[in-house]
Amino acid sequence: MTKFAEVLRKVHEMEPRVQCITNFVTVNDCANIILAAGGTPSMADHIDEVVEALSCVQALVCNMGAIALTDSMIVGGKEANRRKIPVVLDPVAVGGTQLRRDAAKRLLKEVHFTAIRGNASEIRYLAGQQTTGAGVDVSDLDAITEENLPEAQEMIKNLAKSLGTVIAVSGVIDLVSDGERTMVLRNGCATMSRITGSGCMLTSMIGAFCGAMPEDCFTATVAAMSVMGISGEVAEARRIKNGTGNATFRTDLIDAVFNMTEEQLVEGMQYEIL
Repeated sequence: MTKFAEVLRKVHEMEPRVQCITNFVTVNDCANIILAAGGTPSMADHIDEVVEALSCVQALVCNMGAIALTDSMIVGGKEANRRKIPVVLDPVAVGGTQLRRDAAKRLLKEVHFTAIRGNASEIRYLAGQQTTGAGVDVSDLDAITEENLPEAQEMIKNLAKSLGTVIAVSGVIDLVSDGERTMVLRNGCATMSRITGSGCMLTSMIGAFCGAMPEDCFTATVAAMSVMGISGEVAEARRIKNGTGNATFRTDLIDAVFNMTEEQLVEGMQYEIL
């Protein structure tokens, strides 16, 4: 548990700069969550500047919500690989259209990703499974449940091994695996799915945490997902107490990340090692 607190401490101390190639719907939220976590955002995404911008960052985040910027992701990803900078992928709606299926194939062929974070439908597609997901939301039929948890565990473990990366599935139940270590995380709340960009924000925060601890991106990813889940619980408690809605919830979520302490992280984590 002290290892997860160490990641949070390193983020606060190092203030890692995270370059995000992300979509216009969530770009402001992604920048703000990186700042709240203790990092520094860089939103340089033009193909003519993406390599130069990588000269002073500690991580690169590629979000397929910005599907028109796939070439920038590939150019930036290759440079990040050369510099040994962690690269995190968010395969937004990857199975939804042929354009996204082709883009994912190109990205996985050209770039080695340190971590990949998606919902269950997106990760199932990458694992070659039949999915029923449409758009950016997970399908109820694809979701990870207590009943299908053993099967889901094997799926992400095998996918992590085959891609040589950390695979993170976020949802009601979160799963993280690097092919050797696998953890179940049970923090969070339902209202997180009622705001735009909670998944994109999480992926961006994973970038910050991996940038602070590149030598152990499994631990960094688990820590980031736990911070986000616990922060969601804090924001939900405030929403219920104050009778507010999803807009205030989003602000409270970012505030909770900003105020997260090492002790709060260690005490609040609900996890299981598989």
